[in-house]
Amino acid sequence: MSLVLRCASGPLECARPVVMGVLNLTPDSFSDGGEYLDPQAALERALALAAQGAALIDLGGESTRPGAEPVPLDEELRRVIAVVGRLRPLTRALISIDTSKPEVMRAAAAAGADLINDVYALRAPGALAALAESNCAVCLMHMRGEPRTMQQSPQYADVIGEVRTFLERRIEACRAAGIDEARIAIDPGFGFGKTLEHNLTLLRRLEQIRVAGRPILVGLSRKSMIGALTGKGTPERVHGSVAAALLAAQNGANILRVHDVAATVDALQVLAAVTDGRQ
Repeated sequence: MSLVLRCASGPLECARPVVMGVLNLTPDSFSDGGEYLDPQAALERALALAAQGAALIDLGGESTRPGAEPVPLDEELRRVIAVVGRLRPLTRALISIDTSKPEVMRAAAAAGADLINDVYALRAPGALAALAESNCAVCLMHMRGEPRTMQQSPQYADVIGEVRTFLERRIEACRAAGIDEARIAIDPGFGFGKTLEHNLTLLRRLEQIRVAGRPILVGLSRKSMIGALTGKGTPERVHGSVAAALLAAQNGANILRVHDVAATVDALQVLAAVTDGRQ
């Protein structure tokens, strides 16, 4: 099966799972908030993630953890755009921008970004138009509510059906805005308005939310569900996160968004050797 995501600087072949490295340019992200606020530290970290095997680097200037407060536009632009511009000529890894603001999307695309990773799935006013004007790919994520309130008693009659229907509608909205389907990836939004049982159901039945044959991106790394299952604090969730990434890959994930790139890449190599007979 050929599964390709058309990004701004070229195609991403993801029939075999690829890794997206997380780089938070924020003071309040749940895992590494504050570590990479300095642009030089962020640049060095991005290059290290690429050297460890990340096919994509996901830069975020606004935390989307539960309870997170919005970041002013000027501040998000300041955190993100300088890093994109400096990173672009230094790596062949694709550059993803974790944002929901149309203004950041446009500035990031102009600076050399390849993909927009939007937890609101282009629902902000002007976001569809901003993406359509660029050559960037987009990841459409399902979220119930918004970061400040999403974990306050989320309920579903059918979490698989409701997530799938949402993603189908967002793909339809993209098509109507002139965004080619080849530029779209989808994300069920683990931890974004879901209980632990919702998350486990989505992980077990991941392939069932695939819409229009598009690549599935998952972000399970170090999240509270890993803590709930293992009893470990955020820094100690590496092993649980790698296990979850492998399960996701086996169940249909094409892009794995992770903090621990080297460990995940190694695990995927072992998985490939077993499932593909490749050594």
